[in-house]
Amino acid sequence: MSTSQSSVVSQGDFVTGDVNALALHMRDCARAHGRMVSLRSGLQRAHSLMAGRIVTMAFLAVVIGVGMAAIA
Repeated sequence: MSTSQSSVVSQGDFVTGDVNALALHMRDCARAHGRMVSLRSGLQRAHSLMAGRIVTMAFLAVVIGVGMAAIA
């Protein structure tokens, strides 16, 4: 039971094709995220924290705004 050289080469090409596809995908992902990925990630986290408490956050904003207006 011997394997032919062509089957070994085709398996190598299959792996190389997968590696090239992965590299292309990683480049596309990096390009999509851009340089501001940490800022965007932080804003997403802040949004997820505040989204469940939107009424409370709006109330606090109004109270702080009224307080600032009363001081000024």
